[in-house]
Amino acid sequence: MKRTAPMFQDYLRPDKRFPSVWCPGCGNGVVLGCILRAIHALDIPRDKVALISGIGCSGRMPVYADFNTLHTTHGRALAFATGLKLARPDLYVIVVMGDGDAMAIGGNHFIHTCRRNVNLTAIVVNNRIYGMTGGQCSPTTPSDLIASTATYGNIDQPIDICHLAALAGAAFVGRSTVYHVRELEKIITKGLDKKGLAVIEAVSNCHTYYGRLNKIGRATDMFKWMKEETAPITVVPEKRKGKITRGIFMDKDTVGFIQHYEQLVEKAIKNMEMLRQWKKKRLGPDINAKKAQVANNT
Repeated sequence: MKRTAPMFQDYLRPDKRFPSVWCPGCGNGVVLGCILRAIHALDIPRDKVALISGIGCSGRMPVYADFNTLHTTHGRALAFATGLKLARPDLYVIVVMGDGDAMAIGGNHFIHTCRRNVNLTAIVVNNRIYGMTGGQCSPTTPSDLIASTATYGNIDQPIDICHLAALAGAAFVGRSTVYHVRELEKIITKGLDKKGLAVIEAVSNCHTYYGRLNKIGRATDMFKWMKEETAPITVVPEKRKGKITRGIFMDKDTVGFIQHYEQLVEKAIKNMEMLRQWKKKRLGPDINAKKAQVANNT
């Protein structure tokens, strides 16, 4: 039976901790809502969810969500999440990061988490700037765009998060925007249900810095931009030219890191048992007596 829409207060901490620290109109609230609805749609118990974040505007999500939560250090959320998943493979581990958190200081962790295909759901909220610390360039800031550390325009090439994730080995890769709420929610739902690593890029807005510095306008103007300057992957390439593509870029069935690790543990246990049997056969049934005789002789 299809589940009804969730009562959000059921998934938020009792004291609510609201109003949030996010600027009015920020897309982080939209992303959090999509995560909660995806968990609700899959009927995942709250105590089976672990929500982990690094540092940045998106890093506040675990503060509000009533799950098992970790607010970790800058760029290291995926490392913490990998350790948790190894210790508790029964948990649905969701990692929320910003573009600076995931792609800059956490870039190496991101690449190797993809390479290992760790069984996590990694959501990168991409507002293309450092929103919390003053509007500096991030690895996804488009070329020639203005930031507080690029007053004459950014000269670096931006990283394509989805292409990097797919090339590095993630099992599932998707992208949508905070304007396309239902689409983003469906992609997160599919990612949560995936074995292996699911990387989901949520294109968001930072009107406080990015919009203001580049004269794009208010939050409503940036939402309108997301509507007009993106296109679904299902349309012909000619109509997607020059626009941000939305949709699922990778969805493959592969054995995830946790399954590989469990197989390795089983193999090690089997080999230890074979070694024990071999020693027992070689030394005979009276192994304890022989051990005692060796000890007395020494």
